[in-house]
Amino acid sequence: MKADTKKAGIDMLNGSLLDKIIMFALPLAASSVLQQLFNSIDMAVVGNYAGKEALAAVGSNSSVISLVVTLFVGVSVGANYVIANYIGCKNRQGIKDAVATIASVSLVSGVLLLFLGIRLARPILEFIDTPTDVIDLSTLYLQLYFAGIPFIMVFNFGSAILRSMGDTKRPLYCLFVSGAINAVLNIILVVCFNMGVAGVGIATLVANAINAVLIVYILQHERNPFRLVFARITFHKKELTKMLQIGIPAGVQGLVFAIANVTIQSSINSFGSSAMSGSAAALNYEHFCYFIIAAFSSAAVTFMGQNIAAGKKERCRRIFFHTMWLCVVSCCFFNVLFTWQESFFIGIFNSDPEVHEFAYVRMEWVLLLQFVASSYEVSSGALRGLGYSSLPAALTVVGTCVLRLCWVYWFIPSHHVFKWLMVVYPISWVVTGVMVLLSYYVVCKRKNIY
Repeated sequence: MKADTKKAGIDMLNGSLLDKIIMFALPLAASSVLQQLFNSIDMAVVGNYAGKEALAAVGSNSSVISLVVTLFVGVSVGANYVIANYIGCKNRQGIKDAVATIASVSLVSGVLLLFLGIRLARPILEFIDTPTDVIDLSTLYLQLYFAGIPFIMVFNFGSAILRSMGDTKRPLYCLFVSGAINAVLNIILVVCFNMGVAGVGIATLVANAINAVLIVYILQHERNPFRLVFARITFHKKELTKMLQIGIPAGVQGLVFAIANVTIQSSINSFGSSAMSGSAAALNYEHFCYFIIAAFSSAAVTFMGQNIAAGKKERCRRIFFHTMWLCVVSCCFFNVLFTWQESFFIGIFNSDPEVHEFAYVRMEWVLLLQFVASSYEVSSGALRGLGYSSLPAALTVVGTCVLRLCWVYWFIPSHHVFKWLMVVYPISWVVTGVMVLLSYYVVCKRKNIY
């Protein structure tokens, strides 16, 4: 078992940790950035060639997309944990059963989201008060996006299998290929054929399909026990239960989080299409920085999951320390870089001065302070690696989601200023960070890790 995992990925149970965490996290962050670039390239192309209404239509969908897919992405965290734990226990049969179960979950969730997303696209956009001048374009893009959601689920769950054994590079290679195709198709369909929002939606769908094909090919040619064999794809109750025990709380956390963000998006929409465009442009850079945070959080889940199963508690202490400081420093660097050069980075998406004004406000009040979110994201990842998923989920729901909803419904109506809407983000990060860090410390004390 040890030989297999060393060939396939990173040996997380032996040797140094700092370099291995970096080797794990950087390709994972780059993979997520490339996935986000699908949407960013869409926005840059339509913003420059189809106008600010098309930019608003594409950009304002990010919170809605997150709302619908985040539950199943959370379940993929459970998949990551289950296989990582089996690797630590050297349970080859458990890994085989987990791979088969993960494949089944990805297929079922993808088909389910396909029908839900297409059917509910316009009602959701109407619910969040999407302006009438962009709602038709927003609906079109959202429906095209969800036409490709089965491919996204296959890629995300397939990547979770590889990630559990420390392989974050091959999913990145897949995204390089599909990202290049996405960019070329955007130019052809929008610039050459003047297809606007429909063109970028089709380009994204094709890129996601290529991602799915590539990740399935990799898993079919992986060495045992990680190989995907179509004839074995089925649900295994034990593995599914473990996966859901960790994944459902993570997914529910993300779901409630997304609901809060959709509510905030509704408030953003009330400021008009310029605010929607500016916020959407700035949000791209928040996504890029968040992917750094998520990569180190995932590293905490995977490294902790393997080492706690192997009984290596001293390594668990060092894993948390390294993932936390690496996350804070690297995220802070990019927060400062993007905000410092805000004119250049927002100019990529649109040149309208009013759009820039709203984007600047979001970058200076949200993006610049985003590194604070590392406190609860990495701590949550570490807790999930230790087998505790409901606790960080509950604390994050209260500290982040409930607080934001209260802010939007009770404070913003009497203080209808865009800056005051943005201020809730750093406030919620501080509150949630304090609670989750304290809970991590208490759990570690109980498990004699500290």
